[in-house]
Amino acid sequence: MTFADLGLAAPLLQSLATLGYDTPTPIQEQAIPAVLAGRDLMAAAQTGTGKTAGFALPLLHKLAADEKKVGSNCIRALVLVPTRELAEQVNASFREYGEGLAVSCYAAYGGVSINPQMMRLRRGVDVLVATPGRLLDLFRQNAIKFKEVQVLVLDEADRMLDLGFADELDTLFAALPRKRQTLLFSATFSEQIRSMAKARLREPLTIEVSPRNTTVKAVKQWVVPVDKKRKGELFMFMLKDRQWGQVLVFVKTRKGVEELVARLRAKRISADSIHGDRPQAARQKALESFKAGEVQILVATDVAARGLDIDDLPQVVNFDLPIVAEDYIHRIGRTGRAGATGEAISLVCADEAPLLSAIETLTKQALSREEEPGFAPTHRVPATGVMPSAPKKVKKPRLGAAKGTPGNWVGYDDFTGEKPVRRTGQPMLFPTGNGPKPRGARPKPAGKPRGR
Repeated sequence: MTFADLGLAAPLLQSLATLGYDTPTPIQEQAIPAVLAGRDLMAAAQTGTGKTAGFALPLLHKLAADEKKVGSNCIRALVLVPTRELAEQVNASFREYGEGLAVSCYAAYGGVSINPQMMRLRRGVDVLVATPGRLLDLFRQNAIKFKEVQVLVLDEADRMLDLGFADELDTLFAALPRKRQTLLFSATFSEQIRSMAKARLREPLTIEVSPRNTTVKAVKQWVVPVDKKRKGELFMFMLKDRQWGQVLVFVKTRKGVEELVARLRAKRISADSIHGDRPQAARQKALESFKAGEVQILVATDVAARGLDIDDLPQVVNFDLPIVAEDYIHRIGRTGRAGATGEAISLVCADEAPLLSAIETLTKQALSREEEPGFAPTHRVPATGVMPSAPKKVKKPRLGAAKGTPGNWVGYDDFTGEKPVRRTGQPMLFPTGNGPKPRGARPKPAGKPRGR
């Protein structure tokens, strides 16, 4: 099947040919006809399989065919996304696909001044891509009207609920016209989303082109057990030892992100960050520099887990495991996109065993564990609920200048020659009756029996 077989307008086919898109992916093949037919839709597919084109192409086709001029401060199609980066990316896709059409597109999100957004909306916009918080700000200031909305798209709706946008979504649903088409697209659908869909969508068609909550097979995944305090050291070693090129690294906290970036820059490695405390202009610049190859390591919190479409990204590293298991699927979906292969490496300490178990249970697969010579953890990562495959036999490292340091170590921190602190083993066990007695265990002398 080709895109022409789906009945899309000629200008859209020309744009797709220019972009090098020949045949639709499975999610596009099933979703595009349903959207063109006006059906409400719940579509789930793995990351990197073209979900954005699955709703953008038919929306552009319908809006262009309508030829209705949008009113002042009005919009005809609304696409809600959870993050600013995803808003920019989805808007860019609409612009690329609809280059030959008279359909206007715009993105509105927080972190930047609201005034230019209010000014642009005065002329009306056919397709608005927005984050829920900023959209409500515009609505409350009468900068936007919903009376002409024909289609509502929730992209990564489960993430919006994770970020606490449930109340905002309820408010928006109440403000939007009841007569509309509603589309839900995501890589994962939680039970909460399915319940919301039943209440808000009209006889939705459900499309799932892959098993629920699965990861892309083209992405090789494994776990490296390590003590928490040695994660930074291990990452620096693997970066050098394995000669990684560009790497996207996910860290749990904003503070942790900046600490790792500072450590990388101290070793003259080009690195930048994306997290909620950074201004949007700085976040966008960091992403663009990474895409252009000017930055080698991009360190981010989960705000970058969804929607970042980066060509030829070979590695994703989970410096910390995500709190929400579904975010693991979205994180590693930044690599292995559009049929390419990739690697997802997770540095896991003993405290993260419950998070690892949740991920393995969700994805229904056990992640193999591969210890890195010289970094075997003192605190072992316990066995998880889904039993992992047998760990690979660790090769005995060549002896270096100090015990516990690989002989082939040529890292960023040269060995100083100081004698390492010897790690103590398990406490010695004494047979019953021998060895020292613990404090407080001295038996009490037998007293005289009490009489009446």
